[in-house]
Amino acid sequence: MGRKRQTFSKNFKARVVLEALREESTIQEIAVKHGVHPNQVSQWKSQAIAGMEEIFERPNKKSQEVRQQEKKESEYLKTIGKQKVEIEFLKKKYRQLYGEEPPQWIT
Repeated sequence: MGRKRQTFSKNFKARVVLEALREESTIQEIAVKHGVHPNQVSQWKSQAIAGMEEIFERPNKKSQEVRQQEKKESEYLKTIGKQKVEIEFLKKKYRQLYGEEPPQWIT
């Protein structure tokens, strides 16, 4: 039976990547020190560098796509509200004109 795949915690990966980013020792030395393959250290380092800009993004900042979606939703809600008011007005006028409740298909 083969070896079981190793899994590493986020804290361990962060320590290894920080050490690799400092460049005080080579990737090979870091890999031997922590008992991982050098390719794995390089991969973690490149992932950290690629995701670095996400760290500095404000968490409450909305993307352009989210803002557009919210704008559309508010327009839809305005339209629905306007239609509800118009329907209620027409029901009231129907009752005034004909003295009975509007047909079922109107409600």
